[in-house]
Amino acid sequence: MSFKIGIVGLPNVGKSTLFNAITNSQVEAANYPFATIDPNVGVVPVPDERLAKLAAQEKSEKIVPTTIEFVDIAGLVSGAHKGEGLGNQFLAHIREVDAIMEVIRFFENDDIIHVNGSVDPKRDMETIAIELQLADLQNVEKRMETNARMAKSGDRDAAVKQAVLEKYKTALEAGNMASTITLTEDEQQATKDVQLLTTKPFLYVANSEYDISTKQYKTKHEQFADIVIDAQLESELAQLDETERAEYLAELGLTESGLEKIIREAYKTLGLITFITAGPKESKAWTCPAGTKAPQAAGVIHTDFEKGFIRAECIQWDKLLEAGGYAASRDKGWLRVEGKEYVIQDGDVVHFRFT
Repeated sequence: MSFKIGIVGLPNVGKSTLFNAITNSQVEAANYPFATIDPNVGVVPVPDERLAKLAAQEKSEKIVPTTIEFVDIAGLVSGAHKGEGLGNQFLAHIREVDAIMEVIRFFENDDIIHVNGSVDPKRDMETIAIELQLADLQNVEKRMETNARMAKSGDRDAAVKQAVLEKYKTALEAGNMASTITLTEDEQQATKDVQLLTTKPFLYVANSEYDISTKQYKTKHEQFADIVIDAQLESELAQLDETERAEYLAELGLTESGLEKIIREAYKTLGLITFITAGPKESKAWTCPAGTKAPQAAGVIHTDFEKGFIRAECIQWDKLLEAGGYAASRDKGWLRVEGKEYVIQDGDVVHFRFT
């Protein structure tokens, strides 16, 4: 299971620079709006130190990390919901992602123009929020028109759907995200085809300047963003090999790269965990939502595993390392046999038995 994160923001906030850095690719990062016209896609392996350790113990032929997909989407401007700038393309591309990562400009640089003439994080965030809300409002109003006749005819599901659309309309008109509306199970079922931009999870990233002399970012971001990065610095880090990158991070006083920060927060925002399969052939990481039961986790590997699920043999990765292998883990009673109701935990090393 891979998931997709759309990188959005106003023009010239550092989206493409950040995309280049975290995907180690080279797309155009020009100093004018709409340098990124078609969405650029990069599939990034998720760093996971557990894999290398397990692979060494199990003498795995290869290591296969799980992945995350980043999509660099054209800059948004005021009026995008009406098609201004590249609004229609922006809104179409953003509907396809699992989560939205909004890059907010905090850095000052007279050589890089701001589409609104000045750096103002609060205003920029409001611009994007308003455009997404207005786009959703248009979507909701159209759906209400087409659904109204069925609701009036006595169709129960259509009536439930109409009531939910009314709730969305009220929230959006008040300047709130659609995600602020809590739905019952019946309401979720009736509106599963309603895909709104503002129901998607958001991850806010402040693009600031890192001061090497003070080992701090030059601007405060906590009020606005989940994490802070220096996109230009991340570009420099991306050009280094693993050893050099670690040395440079230590020199800078940083404990992790921007990519590692983003992936950690993305997993938290999306409610995802990683489980592992490890053996002589390969040590491989798999992603699934937190709360996934064993048969459904098996289905992430192959649908046949879920259909024929018998049991799962599980052990936490560090306990497997401590024991020195599966046989020793079994002797110590650490290798557990779990059934269909077992909820997979982050860091579980699992061997699925199926018919």
